[in-house]
Amino acid sequence: MAFDGITIAAVRAELENKIVGGKINKIAQPEADELILTVKNNRTQYRLLLSANASLPLIYLTESNKLSPMTAPNFCMLLRKHIGSGKILSVTQPSLERVLVFDIEHLNELGDICRKKLMVEIMGKHSNIIFCSEDDRIIDSIKHVSANMSSVREVLPGRAYFIPETQNKKNPYTISETEFKQSVLSKPMSCAKALYTSITGLSPVMGEEICYRAKIEGGLPADALDEISREHLYHTFMRLMEDVSQKEFRPNIIYEEQEPVEYAALQLTQYGDFKSQGFDSISQVLEQYYAMKNRISRIRQKSVDLRKVVTTALERNVKKLNIQEKQMADTKKKDKYRIYGELLNTYGYETEQGAKSLEALNYYTGELITIPLDETLNPSENAKKYFERYNKLKRTAEALDVQLGETREEISHLESVRTSLDIALEEEDLVQIKEELVSNGYIRRKGPAGKRVKITSRPFHYISSDGYDIYVGKNNIQNEELSFKLATGNDWWFHAKGCPGSHVIVKCGPDGEMPDRTFEEAGRLAAYYSGNKTAPKVEIDYTQKKNLRKPGGSKPGFVVYYTNYSLHIEPDITGIRQIN
Repeated sequence: MAFDGITIAAVRAELENKIVGGKINKIAQPEADELILTVKNNRTQYRLLLSANASLPLIYLTESNKLSPMTAPNFCMLLRKHIGSGKILSVTQPSLERVLVFDIEHLNELGDICRKKLMVEIMGKHSNIIFCSEDDRIIDSIKHVSANMSSVREVLPGRAYFIPETQNKKNPYTISETEFKQSVLSKPMSCAKALYTSITGLSPVMGEEICYRAKIEGGLPADALDEISREHLYHTFMRLMEDVSQKEFRPNIIYEEQEPVEYAALQLTQYGDFKSQGFDSISQVLEQYYAMKNRISRIRQKSVDLRKVVTTALERNVKKLNIQEKQMADTKKKDKYRIYGELLNTYGYETEQGAKSLEALNYYTGELITIPLDETLNPSENAKKYFERYNKLKRTAEALDVQLGETREEISHLESVRTSLDIALEEEDLVQIKEELVSNGYIRRKGPAGKRVKITSRPFHYISSDGYDIYVGKNNIQNEELSFKLATGNDWWFHAKGCPGSHVIVKCGPDGEMPDRTFEEAGRLAAYYSGNKTAPKVEIDYTQKKNLRKPGGSKPGFVVYYTNYSLHIEPDITGIRQIN
């Protein structure tokens, strides 16, 4: 989601409500392109983060703080000198531009009241924080932009400040219906693109949202719409802008499963099948969305090496399994050789010397079969030759049967580790998965032999609607601990049938009785934390802990059971309260 003008408008409305009229108590510059202003207003302290980072510019209120360098940068010192105890008079947004203007009142060195402006531009790689005098003359900026860097605008001390109009977009507050049709809907491009490339403050997502609300396909050519559709699109756009003007914001984050995929200051209706979470504050949305995005990105980057190890081992074992299965298929002809040998011992006396075959009655099926012969051998020697082939294939089949079991178990284990990597949300989860791979010989342990790695990762903990504790393993080691250490005899165990997934344990009383709703919620958790979580419904096996067995020498998390119940349920955990 782009940090568009509508999002900026929501931020402005929140800042107007919370910090306008407040006094700047502290100014810090923890990063080269980032400021944190601490503002006191109405006996409440607020922290305002202003970031001009080229890859992720942001502005929002936050409760967290960052360490600042021992020596403050020059720009920070300048701001402290001028507006260190200043009063924020207003926060404005020109048109629907991605710019906020802080009008700040302060006392100069002579004790006279003065005004300054702090311009915060959230414009991707062109983002900047610019400190100006009351008459819009640049005093300094967090980033200097010379004429060599930009032919559009210099951002240097002494230059006049202005917002460059490089795209000639229309003001969304003043555009008329005629102008909308002529300037926006006359373009030979899709409706959604025509909206966000022609009107200030709209992002591609909001362009699609306007089309969706108007029940018009966003990909349709704008210049091909009929008159009714054009009017409907304009009025839909104006209703959305009316919400912005009246500050009727509904900050929300859209999730696909547990991963945030989009956010907006207005309700996004185009994601009907996705989970939508509403917030009271746009700052909460921005902080949570980008924190989760960063965490997921960081976990994925850190898990790359582990995934490579698992994928390589999995591919090797799958190839091995294919070879073993082909070899096992070849051994199926062993019984044919045994029958040939038996029939030669029975009917060999009928064979003429030097014959290349013998036709005999197969007394197992009552059919005549032709037995190939080596004409240089007598019937007894041919029979012995067939028995030797039979015994060799029999021994091969017995060895392959063991090997196939081991290879399938290895593949199952690796698939479960891959699922654990998908479930991992924190770095400590990866530490435990890595320890499992080390213990099973996939990764060589570094450092002193026998040194134990500190494990801090813990299973997910949920509370059912009826108040029962439900625990979900994040990996095989946790699955093992849940099933054979935490769970007691009549506690219930759940697992997705026929695929890798988490062990789910429900703690209950000595009688093992639970409401049906708790069974369903535990089943939904087992379905969600499994390899089949994308399926419409997942088959779940469940039984009491006393029915579980751990085969000797088996991989972590592997169990067998011979008494169980089953249910088919959707992998949807919405509404199940998570503790940690």
